[in-house]
Amino acid sequence: MARLPTPPFRFGLVVVQPLRGKRCAQCRRGPLPMIVLEEGAPRCLVCADLGHLVFLPRGDTALTRRAREESGLSAVVVRFNRRKARYERQGVLVEEAALARAERRCLADAEARRRRRARDARRRAAQDVRFTAAFAAEILRLFPGCPPGRAREIAAHASVRGSGRVGRSAAGRALAEGAVVPAVRASVRHLDTPYDRLLMDGVVRHEARRRTATDVDSVLRGWRAPDGAGG
Repeated sequence: MARLPTPPFRFGLVVVQPLRGKRCAQCRRGPLPMIVLEEGAPRCLVCADLGHLVFLPRGDTALTRRAREESGLSAVVVRFNRRKARYERQGVLVEEAALARAERRCLADAEARRRRRARDARRRAAQDVRFTAAFAAEILRLFPGCPPGRAREIAAHASVRGSGRVGRSAAGRALAEGAVVPAVRASVRHLDTPYDRLLMDGVVRHEARRRTATDVDSVLRGWRAPDGAGG
């Protein structure tokens, strides 16, 4: 059985997907989707004693590797690329039972990965709960007049994972005042002033901030005091 000399096909059995229809030189069946070259003559898979193998297309590296490991007989399937003037791998032929075993192994790995992702998600959720609580505690330390529920809301909003908000910044994770105060200020601006309505009315952002700055500062001053007007 001829083997293609060009890497990476210098090992094992090689089956070719012909560009044009070929007939088996032995049984004369054709056109054939796959051939084996024996002394330059095409043979069908049945005549080449490979008819019991099943085709596994390329694409899933882990499945391909495991199917070849499980299969006592396998062959690389290639097709000639005229533009690149070289043979390219299209997949493999493996024993059907071997493919089934490989699929079970991959499914087991997929289930293991799913369980690991679930564990990681639970761990991240627990970390997020602890971090949000710490962020809320820092808000209450800096603004003891802030209602505790409001502090928790601000902390939860600022610390959403992947949000890019100030709570997820390096300063936010360190609970630096330079991150906590802007989070509180932003919450007050949006919820306790007409800032959002001004934006909807077409007022540019910097002007809307200027118009509401006094209201924001007033709320923050009240929250700075333990008996502030935060409610």
